[in-house]
Amino acid sequence: MSNNSEFLWYIPNDVKAGHRGDSAVENHNSLDTLTSHARALEEHGWKGALIGTGWGRPDTFTVAASLAARTTTFEPLIAIRPGYWRPANFASAAATLDHLTGGRVRINIVSGKDNLPAYGDSEGDQAHRYARTKEFMRLVRRLWTEENVTSAGENFRVAESTVVPRIQVRGDRRHPKFYFGGASEAAERVAATEADVQLFWGEPLDGVRERIARLKALSRELDRDLPPLEFGLRITTLVRDTTEQAWADAEAKVAEMARSKGSGWHDHQRALAVGQQRLLDLHERGGDVLDDNLYTAPGKFGGGGAGTTWLVGSAEDVARSLRKYQDLGITHFVLSDTPYLSEIRRQGDQLLPLLRG
Repeated sequence: MSNNSEFLWYIPNDVKAGHRGDSAVENHNSLDTLTSHARALEEHGWKGALIGTGWGRPDTFTVAASLAARTTTFEPLIAIRPGYWRPANFASAAATLDHLTGGRVRINIVSGKDNLPAYGDSEGDQAHRYARTKEFMRLVRRLWTEENVTSAGENFRVAESTVVPRIQVRGDRRHPKFYFGGASEAAERVAATEADVQLFWGEPLDGVRERIARLKALSRELDRDLPPLEFGLRITTLVRDTTEQAWADAEAKVAEMARSKGSGWHDHQRALAVGQQRLLDLHERGGDVLDDNLYTAPGKFGGGGAGTTWLVGSAEDVARSLRKYQDLGITHFVLSDTPYLSEIRRQGDQLLPLLRG
């Protein structure tokens, strides 16, 4: 696998224990526990971790800043929502954290549904939601790279705004990268013009190939004025010592999901979202296993988002599958499985060396 590929994990950031089958330990979301995850990521070869967001979860930026302060190389991929933040406030907060951490900040822009009235926000239809997201991303990038910014958009306004401290340019990195998801036409148009990295969930190879081609064509059609769009994969990877053990454990997990009616797994399952519906439709179209080892059965019993489909197998099996995604142009990988902490170590020690070889 190409040496320019990056491997991140996932920190659930949830007040409820047992997220997606995680160990329901005491103080599961304490700073000490979360720090143990971040430090394990450093020790076992990971670049950093995506930290989830949503009303009803701990504030993601606060968690990320706390973990960054307790680590030295860990890079938080901080999920944030336009509307929860205003552009200038966010640009300043992120620039400050980037300065304090020596350039370790990454940002995941989330435009999915949320409990907006709880924090005084509101949105119109899908077109308005993504237009606002596009305006947010463009304005934050300007605030990071320009001084005395004045902008009067449909959703956000600033006048003579200069964010300090300034983002330090580090090689080709002018500012924290914007990761972005979404599979609707409106979302893809935003990604094609404003995102640095388009994240896909665990679709079959043909689906990812098709979407990469479409996004590249859209970038040309819409006159993208940024560096070329990069691509990432957010997926569950269930790795065991042998292929047989991996499938036995995967089937046992799904049986438990069926028994408990998906308890602890429903947090990202929004069937109305285009990307989520694409994943849920996979089982109906192709059965329980697609490609070599893409397991679709979890989506039947409550698995949502990155928990809808799993790559299952030995470290060699899963590495082989991930290399096929890399061959399509995927260079950013956000992996996870539960229990999160023990899998950070297992997959860091068994899977990552195969991907870097």
